[in-house]
Amino acid sequence: MNNNTTNTYLAIFLGSKTNPRMVAWQALPEKEQQAKMQQGIAAWKAWVEKHQSAIVGMGGPLGKTKKVTPDGIKDVSNEMSGYTVVRADSHEAAAKMFENHPHFSMFPGESVEIMPVLPIPA
Repeated sequence: MNNNTTNTYLAIFLGSKTNPRMVAWQALPEKEQQAKMQQGIAAWKAWVEKHQSAIVGMGGPLGKTKKVTPDGIKDVSNEMSGYTVVRADSHEAAAKMFENHPHFSMFPGESVEIMPVLPIPA
């Protein structure tokens, strides 16, 4: 087994542009939105500090998506807004790190999905 992936988990931050929380966020006056963003960024930094020893790859926000298929390349939209890679003793322990995460407790994100990074088959 490849030790580089043992107990490694990919966390994908999800949120649609049409979910009611995002619509309400976008409707806020710019000054209020900026204030909430600063609070959210501070909370996110506190989360990172708390889990620093478990973070393998900080990741970051994700931009616009291009989809490549046998038919070519096209612009698409999806709900992925960011990612982080963490290490944990179990899948459950990795998921628990994201309970009440600022992505959805302060920002209008909807969820965080956590999945194991598996070894490449020999």
